[in-house]
Amino acid sequence: VQLQASGGGLVQPGGSLRLSCVGSRFLYGVAWFRQAAGKEREGVSCIYGDSTYYLDSVKGRFTISRDIAKNTIYLQMSSLKPEDTAVYYCARDRRTYYRGMNAGNAVAYDAWGQGTQVTVSS
Repeated sequence: VQLQASGGGLVQPGGSLRLSCVGSRFLYGVAWFRQAAGKEREGVSCIYGDSTYYLDSVKGRFTISRDIAKNTIYLQMSSLKPEDTAVYYCARDRRTYYRGMNAGNAVAYDAWGQGTQVTVSS
């Protein structure tokens, strides 16, 4: 499977962006990660079927969803903060249920999108 991430950009604090992750075929488990400059890649949100999970710091601000017909996973980000600035990546998770989001798990995450830059700044 191949993934294509898009939707990043420059937004002011408090603004919104919607990221998209388009798969070459149906995606059941997908995670969004982000990596800020000088920091490790961290899991932000993931979806398995209709079950969704979020990093504590984005709960209530980010929403992950899917469009099955378009093989697309979305990450709607609202009330953005400067600390949300990072390159965002989507990854296909071969597992069928949530077992944490460890970006280093190459067995679970076997396909990655190319990353899209999100910058939150005034």
